[in-house]
Amino acid sequence: MPHFHNAKNSQRMSDSQGFGATRSGRHFLQVPGPTNVPDRVLLAMARPTMDHRSAAFSELTLEILPRLQKVFNATGPAIMFPSSATGAWEASIVNTLSPGDKVLMFDSGVFAGNWKTIAERYGLDIDLVACDWRVGVDPNVIEDKLKADTGHAIKAVMVVHNETSTGITNAIADARAAIDAASHPALYLVDAVSSGGSIEIRHDDWKIDVIVTGSQKGLMLPPGLSFNIVSEKALAMSESSRLPCSYWDWRDMVKANETGFFPYTPATNLMYGLLEALKMMEAEGMAAIYARHARHGEATRRALAAWGVENFCTVPEKSSNTVTAVKMPDGHNADELRKIISDRFDMSLGAGLGPLAGNVFRIGHLGDFNDLTLLGTLAGVEMGLSLAGVPANSGGVAAAMQYLAETAN
Repeated sequence: MPHFHNAKNSQRMSDSQGFGATRSGRHFLQVPGPTNVPDRVLLAMARPTMDHRSAAFSELTLEILPRLQKVFNATGPAIMFPSSATGAWEASIVNTLSPGDKVLMFDSGVFAGNWKTIAERYGLDIDLVACDWRVGVDPNVIEDKLKADTGHAIKAVMVVHNETSTGITNAIADARAAIDAASHPALYLVDAVSSGGSIEIRHDDWKIDVIVTGSQKGLMLPPGLSFNIVSEKALAMSESSRLPCSYWDWRDMVKANETGFFPYTPATNLMYGLLEALKMMEAEGMAAIYARHARHGEATRRALAAWGVENFCTVPEKSSNTVTAVKMPDGHNADELRKIISDRFDMSLGAGLGPLAGNVFRIGHLGDFNDLTLLGTLAGVEMGLSLAGVPANSGGVAAAMQYLAETAN
């Protein structure tokens, strides 16, 4: 058994301190990913690396893949890559589309924009719908766009489920209904990077063709694995796609996975951790996981209301249950607040990204997370707001605590 230093005696790196600084207690990693990795998962990964051509490795793969399908309510293949989720974005494109294909995308946040950049680099014709970043995607626009596309030039509709930069959860079932209302054959591609394993997503029922997700958020692992969950329709499209594809080729992966193997060297030790994380999720139950995240999201929003600060999301029913983006009052800088909180309380909060830099900070409340973790996080924010001179009321922690106590059962 490998030896792990107790967190109180270990030397860790925080945003402001660098290597070699010693802090008591555990660092609070409250960004919306990477999230905290449970000790059970860390210990599962701390094993000698397995021969990835052995029978034991085949058994490991064949134990993982059906469990992944269950998390996403899917019967089609779950395809796993050694990469960040950016790789799964690319895989979703190169396996289904051809040069010059038209796709419908939405300027709904930083990560939606990053996905668009990949599509641009592959020469796709992008119909980009402008969105109010504080509101998100309007399914009615999808229906209107597809009804107007009588020649079916649009080959794919690409939507981010949970936009991590804005704290907005888009209505994926409603977007599917819009596609159906238009009787349009376009593929339906969904980014579930910060929702997978935390906010319900029903691959088969919502007729999603490709889900894109990663290991480092709701699945409670370090970064390094990405996934495509694929429909039979999308798999059939991979036979005719004419975009260059080698490392990301689903066909190679699906064929090798049939016997529990991979077409190249997989991330073996991360797979040990993934199996343990999936077992933990099964033991808790997916309905309980979704309810836990919804409860923590609501407690966080109640804290914001008590402080008198703005949730960046202006549509209450779209507020994310995994990440809350907090809008700073005019004249105050989110990065200065984050630095104060990091220096004083050893807690990392998410930065504002792209045009939101300095204007918002983000509280991650997903993955391996419980009531006391949330209350500690909110206490750090409340103290930080005071130290930074941000005009905010006290009582946010108390409001969250009252809600958590009332809903404890």
